[in-house]
Amino acid sequence: MDSAQPAARPGAVVGILAFAGIVAAITQTLVVPLIAELPVLLDTSASNASWVITATLLAAAVATPVAGRLGDMFGKRRMLLASLLPLVVGSVVCAVSSSVVPMIAGRGLQGMGMGVVPLGISLLRDVVPRERLGSSIAIMSASMGVGGALGLPFAAAIAENVSWRVLFWVVAALAVAVGALIRTLVPADHENTSPGGFDLLGAVGLGAGLICLLLAVSKGADWGWGSATTLGLFAAAVVVLLVWARWELRLTDPLVDLRVTARPQVLTTNAASILVGFSMYAQSLVVPQLLQLPEATGYGLGQSMVAMGLWMAPAGLMMMAMSPLGAKLSAARGPKVTLAVGSLVIAAGYGLGLPLISSGSTWSLLVVTIVCNTGVGFAYGAMPALIMSAVPPSETASANSFNTLMRSIGSSVSAAVIGVVLAQMTTDFGGYALPSEGGFRVAMAIGCGVGLAAAALASVIPVRPAGGLDTTAVPAPAAAPEVPQKRR
Repeated sequence: MDSAQPAARPGAVVGILAFAGIVAAITQTLVVPLIAELPVLLDTSASNASWVITATLLAAAVATPVAGRLGDMFGKRRMLLASLLPLVVGSVVCAVSSSVVPMIAGRGLQGMGMGVVPLGISLLRDVVPRERLGSSIAIMSASMGVGGALGLPFAAAIAENVSWRVLFWVVAALAVAVGALIRTLVPADHENTSPGGFDLLGAVGLGAGLICLLLAVSKGADWGWGSATTLGLFAAAVVVLLVWARWELRLTDPLVDLRVTARPQVLTTNAASILVGFSMYAQSLVVPQLLQLPEATGYGLGQSMVAMGLWMAPAGLMMMAMSPLGAKLSAARGPKVTLAVGSLVIAAGYGLGLPLISSGSTWSLLVVTIVCNTGVGFAYGAMPALIMSAVPPSETASANSFNTLMRSIGSSVSAAVIGVVLAQMTTDFGGYALPSEGGFRVAMAIGCGVGLAAAALASVIPVRPAGGLDTTAVPAPAAAPEVPQKRR
């Protein structure tokens, strides 16, 4: 730890870590305005350009559990600062790139910085007074949602009016500012560090298994779901992850303590997290396309990229309003109830969307996003409370990181499933195949069904707080929206 520590100032700590969450959210939505232009900008094919998106997803999936374990071992503040370094370097690499290979490398480095989210929530548990913990992480949660919602119109406005390279320079500057503020004003966590060594082989095994799994999920539509490459990757993922699990169970100090994750409360919460991640992300694929498709289709609304982002932004603001209410519900009835209620609200949002798809009104879709994100604010707020009440303080960061990974896997599967539905259910429009109105309805119905399944699973989480653990209801940072893959 640093020899000279800043004094703990809870308000400043919360604000700085919330700022870090906003930067992480903006980083993930950064390339959305550039998706259609990337092949020209980087002088490459559309297939190669899609790796600019995939690289960030893969790097974040691998880096998040590693950062969590290192945070438990060496201190969460220290690992927060370390996670910001690849974010800065990656942003600079992207800003100066003129070809696809360095751009992919830079986006991969940016993905390595996504561990700031679970590290930030875990650090708050250590440095913020217990009586302010729930409200403090509620603010961070809302800031992540606002960052994700406002990041899209912000990035689109810059991309349309200034050089696209400015986007990456801005993120680099923001990440440097976050690091300076953390270094100056955020105290280190002195307690609850986990002893033991770092499981390097376990990190390599988990990374290999996740890369195989997420590559198959994210690229299966391009390669063909029945292709040898896709099936081979799925098979490799199963084999590698099974071998990895056996290795982890043999160690005293594993990368991920599977004995802890196998506890019924943790296991069921993580399973529900996958479903919530799926249902949360489906609407972020459906609604933007409906807003931007031509009005002549009969169901598209013909909005620009900037206008689409602005119509999506209020959903993030709603999460800010709902997070404190979710925390109060968790304190009164328990986070299990909050998770179930949030999942039901998400399902209700999709249910509203089914008759509103053909309304021809942007206001109707705004209602859908607000209702869905109200549920997201509740559901994502309950998960760390359930996790933290079932794990020892020395494993807070790694447990939160693993839960974040489960939500990311749910989002990745959602992108694949909804992408397949919209790619298969199309209509001809001027010689181009566009998703049909029926395809969007099926996608909404799937989101509703998965939301209901998440609520059912949440209702049977066997909550049994362990003695001595902090059972304070704590909202988690809402997942920053992942970048939708452009369908070809």
